[in-house]
Amino acid sequence: MEFRQSNHEGEIVDWIQQAHAEKAVGLIINPAGYTTTSVAILDALITVAAPVIEVHITNIHRREQFRHRSYISQAARAVICGFGIDGYALAINGLAAMIGAKD
Repeated sequence: MEFRQSNHEGEIVDWIQQAHAEKAVGLIINPAGYTTTSVAILDALITVAAPVIEVHITNIHRREQFRHRSYISQAARAVICGFGIDGYALAINGLAAMIGAKD
């Protein structure tokens, strides 16, 4: 498991492409401000054969109208929002279930 954070869209795209090349078993992404703007991240995620889970700390559907539309959701197998930082643990458990991981 690797954890990464960047405020640079191109770096995020590079990491997604790297994960694809290295045959990652899944990706969990909190696209934050790129949720509603990044076709580049969407395009990179579409190439990944492994499941993608989108996580948001807040419930984006209770926020401003422009935040309700996520480009990233088009590539995600699941979306978790509104659970605060516990959403990351939910995503990890969900991804493990999707790929059939055992303890």
